[in-house]
Amino acid sequence: MNKAEISRAIKSKSAELGFISCGISKAEFLNTEARHLENWLRQGYQGTMSWMERNFDKRVNPALLVDDAKSVVSVLLNYYPKRDLFQHKALKISKYAYGQDYHSVIKARLNHLLEYIRSVAGNVNARCFVDSAPVLDKAWAERSGLGWIGKNGNLISVKTGSFFFIGEIICDLDLEYDAPATDHCGSCTKCIDACPTQAIIKPQLVDGSKCISYLTIELKDQIIPQSLGNKMDGWVFGCDICQDVCPWNRFSTPTELGEFDPPAELSSIELKELTEQAYEGLFKNSAVKRPGYSGLMRNILTATKKEA
Repeated sequence: MNKAEISRAIKSKSAELGFISCGISKAEFLNTEARHLENWLRQGYQGTMSWMERNFDKRVNPALLVDDAKSVVSVLLNYYPKRDLFQHKALKISKYAYGQDYHSVIKARLNHLLEYIRSVAGNVNARCFVDSAPVLDKAWAERSGLGWIGKNGNLISVKTGSFFFIGEIICDLDLEYDAPATDHCGSCTKCIDACPTQAIIKPQLVDGSKCISYLTIELKDQIIPQSLGNKMDGWVFGCDICQDVCPWNRFSTPTELGEFDPPAELSSIELKELTEQAYEGLFKNSAVKRPGYSGLMRNILTATKKEA
């Protein structure tokens, strides 16, 4: 098989594995992204996420992650739920956390895809990545033609909106590359206008330290400033506001993956009455485990304090 045939085979196999899109880009130094990341860090927009400051070189140079890297295979996995469980509730959890933790779900499928690549291309040096290593996944997905980075900093697809996860395989295999995606946000500013904490400073520039997802997940062992807590709009784990208002998400369709189906109890649970035992049982395989029970309770207390 030549590189074009292998590339087509990879995309076909990715669809079999449940990925909604697959694109391939050349593994090269990310010049533009390096400058953007450097400026973003200099402004302190990472907040307490000190891990964003580490391994800077690896984030922008795939050859430091995989020797002789030639290609980045990017994939998307849909998590859009069949029903918005918290649409009419005072306290809300982001849609991406309804089901199983996405890290394990995607990693398993990526490993299967990599096994397939080796079966058709021979000995391939490669690594799989799912949001847990210094990889700029949205940049690679954009370069692979899967979507563009919107004004809210999320990857957006004209086919499916933005309710999906991103994964990558960086490999030393020479493949056929896709054309980068083009921007289709136009003059729309719905996400900027809707953000209650004004975290979106300008198109494609997000102050992470003001983002509700950061406040409820990444800001650990600290009190959420009440000036921001008053604007959390009931979100206690993550936030979907900038995605919910995005016009492109009218094309979102419910995921067919059972791993992302919520447990039956999730739709009826009253979060502010959640005991630690119930929390451990309900979210044992969920991303909601990240802040821990005490962290979730802190978020709930902050989000409801103004009502007291």
